[in-house]
Amino acid sequence: MSRPVRVVPVSPAAVPGLTAALAAALDGSGPAVLPVEATDTGVPTRGPDDPGEVPDDVALLVRTSGSTGTPREVLLTATALRASAAATEARLGGPGRWLLPLPPTHVAGLQVLVRSVLAGTEPAVLAGPFRADAFAAAVRRMPDADLPRYTSLVPTQVHRLLGSAEGRAALTAFDAVLLGGAAAPAELLAAARSAGARVVTTYGMSETCGGCVYDGAPLDGVAVDLDADGRIRIAGPVLAAGYRGRPDLDAELFEDRDGTRWLRTSDLGRWVDGRLEVLGRADDVLVTGGVKVPPAAVERALAGCAGVGEVLVVGVPDPEWGQALVAVVVPSAGSPGPDLADLRAAATAALGGPAAPRHLVTVAALPLRGPGKPDRRGAAALAARELGVPTTDAGS
Repeated sequence: MSRPVRVVPVSPAAVPGLTAALAAALDGSGPAVLPVEATDTGVPTRGPDDPGEVPDDVALLVRTSGSTGTPREVLLTATALRASAAATEARLGGPGRWLLPLPPTHVAGLQVLVRSVLAGTEPAVLAGPFRADAFAAAVRRMPDADLPRYTSLVPTQVHRLLGSAEGRAALTAFDAVLLGGAAAPAELLAAARSAGARVVTTYGMSETCGGCVYDGAPLDGVAVDLDADGRIRIAGPVLAAGYRGRPDLDAELFEDRDGTRWLRTSDLGRWVDGRLEVLGRADDVLVTGGVKVPPAAVERALAGCAGVGEVLVVGVPDPEWGQALVAVVVPSAGSPGPDLADLRAAATAALGGPAAPRHLVTVAALPLRGPGKPDRRGAAALAARELGVPTTDAGS
């Protein structure tokens, strides 16, 4: 059996309508929902001419392009969404009231709405550009704490909140702050927790109904395994049904192993003291002088250096090394930025000489994509321009 798909143009003002549509999709009284970005007038910026149909158990379609830029629609069933919400509630300590500061066309933002629907609460919404004062005002509008308060943020947003007393106070008003979308630097986590924020790091993707590993530990019912090459595999009731109209991707990324269905992710990881540490995407690995270097690991090593507020490590073409590592840094507040020698020393001490960046580029802000995720391709192109390297070959 199949059910129709309803395209819902999304803007901050349209969140109540989207929430109602999700509620109907989850209980089976309405069509499946495909949220798409809307213009200021409410017109979709990009929606299908014919929404079509999906299998009857699919409640939500999440449009994603990942790092490849190739559009795909992930099919999430009501059963998977309910399992994800229940596991989150169990880990956090029960249902609560949520604040939505993320785009509700991405899985992290959509999950704020889904969890609210299933908890029987009304989500608060942060409208307009993300600013510390606007976030604090949205927190003040939330009902008194009759239930736990939760929100979901990306590292860039936490970095901005920590930059003001008002933002720090608002951040501490929550019983849990889910932090995902990108790797969170250790220095940022330490600063947030020192300020009193109850931060929970999350790892997941659209294909797992969002975050399914919290603080390195899989949620109840979720299994995580590593291939021989370190690629992360995930199993459990939170897995997507697949991709709409892409049996090739279904065959490539989902597999049955001993009767269990697994998702083969694009990420590399390792176990540290029984917890999952995500090393970054397999296709982000940089090769310099014939040595493979995971940029996320270098970023963690550099994040604690004096003068580093935010950092991305990318590669640019180099005739001797193949790729030369570049640290693209947002200086910490009030600092002119770090010295390249200090960055090289920190990376070498943590990971060895090949991980030491050969260049430093300072910027006012990191290029972003999606819901605040760092744009490695954009950062690599920016670094190449700053260093006078041809951008056509710049990798990320």
